[in-house]
Amino acid sequence: MASIPSPVAAKRRPGRNGVLILLGPFMLLFALTYILPLLYAVGLSFFRERFEGIGWGGPERVFSWFDNYTRALTDEAFLTGVGRVLLYGGVYVPLLIVLATALALALDSALTVGRRFFQGLLFLPHIVPGLIAAIIWLYLYTPGLSPIIDGFADLGWHIDFLGGDNVLFSIVNIAIWGALGFNVILIFVGLQAIPRTITDAARIDGAGEWRIALSVKLPQVVPTVLVATLFTIIGALQLYTEPMLLRTSGETVIDNTWTPNMMAYSAAFNSNDYHYAATVSVLIAVLAGVLSFAVTRFVSRRGLR
Repeated sequence: MASIPSPVAAKRRPGRNGVLILLGPFMLLFALTYILPLLYAVGLSFFRERFEGIGWGGPERVFSWFDNYTRALTDEAFLTGVGRVLLYGGVYVPLLIVLATALALALDSALTVGRRFFQGLLFLPHIVPGLIAAIIWLYLYTPGLSPIIDGFADLGWHIDFLGGDNVLFSIVNIAIWGALGFNVILIFVGLQAIPRTITDAARIDGAGEWRIALSVKLPQVVPTVLVATLFTIIGALQLYTEPMLLRTSGETVIDNTWTPNMMAYSAAFNSNDYHYAATVSVLIAVLAGVLSFAVTRFVSRRGLR
């Protein structure tokens, strides 16, 4: 005798099927735009092109095991680029997160006037395409064109934004200007989810607005701040647009291997070495994964989840 499904099971099955239907298009697009290209890049990284004789027959693709990885990890240009990006991230990530958190707490304060106006003002740079933003800042950084440089010169300060080590901090400034608004809004939304009863109780106990912000609100939005930090770390490792455009000024020390992403682009489209470009890309992805995992573990071990 066949068993009759219970009403509870009958109710659950449509729900599960509905979740699968909703997730299906996302998973398909995720696989097509991320998983498959990543696997293809990994596959390319284990091959290289070899020419036989004088090369009239064209290149031959041969399996090279880990030769491309050995080449990358012993390439001074690649290692220097990675170190430069890590330095950039070491300055950019903490500065951006601290500024975004402080501004989000200020916007959420009961003392803030014109909250919606400042939200829009802070978010406005984020909707400007990165290429357009870099062009604007290139104009502001170029001697003879920049009113900022001319203004500093009138005060007796001669600053070269594109020369030497200054260019790294100039790029940090561009990146913060573009990403600050998004992170402020992200953390601000997390602050809005805090029950008002908690902050009201703190006010009744005599706590001021900044004491409430630091002792009550900030601990509640640590998971949101962590998410913003992870996004920022991954974005920092993908540094490409700003230095690539600043390089066109001719006033900077940036070359086509200044960052790993620029190096991968140059290897693929200037040298037609797609296998080495894939190797560099895979190493960047691995580094992003390792850093993201390290940050998550660091926060988890200290009970900040």
